[in-house]
Amino acid sequence: MTELFPLSSVAEGASAVIVKVGGKGKFRRRLLEMGFVPGTEITVVKCAPLHDPWEYRLKGSHVSLRRSEAREIIVEKK
Repeated sequence: MTELFPLSSVAEGASAVIVKVGGKGKFRRRLLEMGFVPGTEITVVKCAPLHDPWEYRLKGSHVSLRRSEAREIIVEKK
């Protein structure tokens, strides 16, 4: 069985595959519109000096999310 964990726990420089996008309403819709959809590979690029927000690379784009937002995205190791 594959280990699942929140995107917020993925180390800088590591990659994972999105399994589930949580959240509700407009927040969830915004994540999906930005490309955070199941099956997408995502890489943690870097984190800000105060550890919030984090920068991610997916589908050729760089996107920043707060740590609390990244907790809503469930991933598995690549």
